[in-house]
Amino acid sequence: MTFDRQLSLYHPMVTLRPAMPDDWGALYAVACDPAIWAVHPAHDRWQEPVFRSFFDAALASGGALVAIDPATGAIIGSSRFDYDRTEPGEIEIGWTFLACSHWGSRTNHAMKALMVGHALASHDRVVFMIGETNIRSRTAVERIGAVLTGRTMTADLSTGPVVHVIYAIDRAGFAVGPLAALLAAGSAR
Repeated sequence: MTFDRQLSLYHPMVTLRPAMPDDWGALYAVACDPAIWAVHPAHDRWQEPVFRSFFDAALASGGALVAIDPATGAIIGSSRFDYDRTEPGEIEIGWTFLACSHWGSRTNHAMKALMVGHALASHDRVVFMIGETNIRSRTAVERIGAVLTGRTMTADLSTGPVVHVIYAIDRAGFAVGPLAALLAAGSAR
């Protein structure tokens, strides 16, 4: 079975579509806010050359999606599907960021519901690799039902090597977790 990493996904709270080179300006307008990256291991990602590298890698990955606010049509962040650091039967969802204006809303949960629901149709597990000290992101994936595994890996970021912990959601966990209900509620519009 082939997995489509470049598709559009819709929910009343957020639309996801494939990232394109022309998205650079709108996406950087969001990403240049230092507050987004303040507790992230790559805390310098708001700087244009650092974000340019992040953006180019996202496009090259073949799985980058931009997040759009359906109410305004504005790009508010991005995420991506990736295989580079996964084991058989897995896909990573990560590299996610959102405009501060959407923090505290259910936008991130809706994004993850769309992406995880799509990914688990053809994968055993979805993994999230998060900087060990990135408490904000760790808390966010725990709230969507991801479970900490015993696996770690080290990633070379613009700020140097960073230990990442790995969380996972499998089909059974998704079915009983908060994302399945959110996905179902969004589909029943």
